[in-house]
Amino acid sequence: MDVLDRVPGPGRVVFLAVLAGCTPGLPRVEGVPATAPAPGVPWTPPAARPERPAPAAPAGEIPADLGERIRRLTLTDVIDLSLRNNPTTRLSWANARAAAAAYGAARGAYYPQVDADASVTRIKTIATGGRSAVQQTTYGPGATLSWLLLDFGARGGATDAARQALLAADWTHNATVADVVLQAQVAFFTYVASGSLLAAQQASLRDAEANLEAAEARQRVGVATIADVLQARTALSQGRLARETTEGGRQTARGALALALGYPANLPYDVDSLAAPTTVAAVADSVEAIISRAVADRPDLAAARAAAAQAAAQVREARGQRLPALTATGTGGFTYIADRPGGGNNYNIGLGLSIPLFNGLAREYRQAEAEALAEAARARAQSLEQQVTFQVFAAYYALQTATRRVETAADLFTSAAQSAEVALARYKAGVGTALDLLVAQSALADARAQRVQAYLAWHTSLAQLAHDAGALDARGNANIRLSADTVEAAPPR
Repeated sequence: MDVLDRVPGPGRVVFLAVLAGCTPGLPRVEGVPATAPAPGVPWTPPAARPERPAPAAPAGEIPADLGERIRRLTLTDVIDLSLRNNPTTRLSWANARAAAAAYGAARGAYYPQVDADASVTRIKTIATGGRSAVQQTTYGPGATLSWLLLDFGARGGATDAARQALLAADWTHNATVADVVLQAQVAFFTYVASGSLLAAQQASLRDAEANLEAAEARQRVGVATIADVLQARTALSQGRLARETTEGGRQTARGALALALGYPANLPYDVDSLAAPTTVAAVADSVEAIISRAVADRPDLAAARAAAAQAAAQVREARGQRLPALTATGTGGFTYIADRPGGGNNYNIGLGLSIPLFNGLAREYRQAEAEALAEAARARAQSLEQQVTFQVFAAYYALQTATRRVETAADLFTSAAQSAEVALARYKAGVGTALDLLVAQSALADARAQRVQAYLAWHTSLAQLAHDAGALDARGNANIRLSADTVEAAPPR
């Protein structure tokens, strides 16, 4: 029978009321409820918002060495600024430094621990049994020593785990740097390609204006109809609309590049598109060779392997904690007594053997946990290795496709340009139709755009393959062996 059932009715009400009053409610934060009142209601923040923490380093300042050429940045400048300003590199670097300090602390387990202390003691006794009251003050320095002389793997496992954690943090930092470089390269080439596409559409717009002039001239002499003029005007309007759309996209690409640089989107800058590489070439190495290189050199894969080694070391640490440990201890000091000359020293030295016997199977379960986590870490490393193989495989053939696309786009542009010239000449001579001319001009505009897109795809594919292969360095060099046969593939500028 429940205790509450034994309480009379009125007493039960009073008891429940007191109990309800003692039940704590949710705390308040700066004068407002800590949470929303219901699942479907948003939380109302306090009127005074918390201040935004100051950045670790001043942002938005152009380095002095780049101030004079901020409006003609090269790809090297873009990568340099991205690495300077991107907070993710500072985060990974700080994590690596913290791991280095943790490794240094773990190595301290091999050395003795020595602590010094000083004490002052005031003693007063009462008079009792014929003895008079005594007052005495003692003081003096002291020291304690503790040194783990021997164990069976716990100390070594902990130190090795800290070392592998440091290596994992360092490899993660390298992977972060490669990610930032790739992001900067893609943003740079996208912005350059948007300018090239805008230039291509300007050229197509000039062709459309020339077509309109030719149609109007033919109408004036009576050899063309108003339909030809209207078709030419429609093509001109379509060209202007495409140019305006590209101009908007170029501003978006400009803001994305500024973001990759670590600056506001309205930063007054520009890039030197003439300094961008204009030749492409096929990759010379086989996909198997690049995959082997990636498996050996990818920093994120190396970090995963170090994390697996760290988990294995933690298994040794957990196993060692179940085994005996031999420890040396000692204390020493010098005691002075007030109002008495001299003093005396004291010390003790001990050697202890600790043998774990039973603690509710906690140590056994910790070892089992460490073994399971080590198996999970090995599985993660193996899974990432498979992903790396696929990424390199996909990027390799994407680059091959991009190389062929550049060559085909160059041929397409040459053919489309010749076809448009012939169609315009035939139309002016009166032997061609307006529809033939518009079709040829449309094909030429598309060929110009395809040429620009092929250029962008090749350079971004090369950067992606270098990143996936672990061959992209902090200066943006792909370090991928290319064929000596190159193709001039500069888009119109």
